[in-house]
Amino acid sequence: MITFSLQSGSNGNSIYVEAGDVRLLFDAGISGKQAALRMASHGRDIRHCDALIISHDHSDHTRSAGIFQRKFDLRIYITEPTYRVVRSYLGPVNDVRTFRAGERLAFRDVTVHTIPAPHDGVDTVCFVVEHDSKRLGIFTDLGHPFAALRTAVESVDAAYLESNYDPEMLRSGPYPDWLKARIAGAGGHLSNLEAAELLGRPAARKLRWAAIAHLSEENNRPEIALETHRRRLGNSFPLRLAPRYEASEVLEI
Repeated sequence: MITFSLQSGSNGNSIYVEAGDVRLLFDAGISGKQAALRMASHGRDIRHCDALIISHDHSDHTRSAGIFQRKFDLRIYITEPTYRVVRSYLGPVNDVRTFRAGERLAFRDVTVHTIPAPHDGVDTVCFVVEHDSKRLGIFTDLGHPFAALRTAVESVDAAYLESNYDPEMLRSGPYPDWLKARIAGAGGHLSNLEAAELLGRPAARKLRWAAIAHLSEENNRPEIALETHRRRLGNSFPLRLAPRYEASEVLEI
């Protein structure tokens, strides 16, 4: 299994996963042009993807879903509540498959496990992609560390994991109080400290790598996030970063 992030952050998100002969995109928060270019930078054609799978309704994950279908002929998989919220701005789409949070999606010999998450989207899910006894977690927009997330992190071989904000930067930053409360609240995002704690659990130490993702532009810095994780995990833990404005390196399991 190979994977890379096309972009990660509140300005737009999309992750590519290739397992056997199955090619999947998760989320469509960047332009079709940028998605195609970033796929091509790693020798992949976005038109060869089998499906686009949507995690939740927020625009940094959905804004180009309709464009991805019309321009690249990608079938969209989305929960019914999320589809009801976003269909008005997707534009005309003609190949949408709905699923229920918690269901498994099958793509030949690849299984995508969908996990309900307490982020404040209308029906947020995160994912575990399974193929040939290997499991990749895609864990962003999580709300708070919840029991099913801890279990999932400990069950995978590698993971993208949200590490959205530094608590002190959030407290002293320019956001209004209501937005600070939303980000740090039960339906918001994971902090660097919360993400590091998840990765530091004994059973999570078997991960081949973890890519910290969805960093805030205003309330985090890559060097701060990495330092926080290194303090908890040590220098030998295989830590990666999903960049905010470009594709990540290609990662393998």
